[in-house]
Amino acid sequence: MLKKIAFSLLFVTGFFFNGFSQQDTNAKAILDGVSEKYQSLKGLKANFEFSYSHSGDGVNQTQTGEIAVKGDKYRLKLPEQEIFNNGKTIWTYIVSGNYKEVTINYAGETEDELTPSSVYNIYKKGYNYRLIGEKTENGNVIQEVELTAINSGTPFKKVILFVVKAKKDLAGWEIYDDQGGVFKYRFKSVNTQENLADDYFNFNPKQYGKIEIIDLR
Repeated sequence: MLKKIAFSLLFVTGFFFNGFSQQDTNAKAILDGVSEKYQSLKGLKANFEFSYSHSGDGVNQTQTGEIAVKGDKYRLKLPEQEIFNNGKTIWTYIVSGNYKEVTINYAGETEDELTPSSVYNIYKKGYNYRLIGEKTENGNVIQEVELTAINSGTPFKKVILFVVKAKKDLAGWEIYDDQGGVFKYRFKSVNTQENLADDYFNFNPKQYGKIEIIDLR
């Protein structure tokens, strides 16, 4: 199976990596703009591509998925997995052949995660950041902002956020771990005009037939 991170993204919120003496005001303006726009949305849906690579062992894996986000809620769909998070409870639904199971846990139990809903605000606490450049992709100017955390002790070295300059939309991000692994996420299409009901982020086992339920709460 593709390097499992279940789009909780396995991101840890503290490490030391050549911290900068002060924050980059240009980077802060960009990140504030993205965060403010996200907070104003009633919901968004996007198709994305996720890849994991490791130069040392030659691993290079890619898959696509769909994501919906509203505030602290999200719903993620991958080829053999779907995750529902209503802000309080998280359901991880897995299909393998004829076998189906759902694991239930409290949302936010793991403090070392970067979730689809928290990625827009991670820079606000415990991070240094700087604008490292701009590039053009498909006619859009993309701003690249690098984040490094302040505290030590986590396996991830660096995060780069890619922002569509004209729209203040997050186009994707990259995570670099301390073992040579690189996790890349890129939105292929985004609809920021979705009006999503709260129930959309709840898992209803009655809709999935015979299923094993593993409740870890």
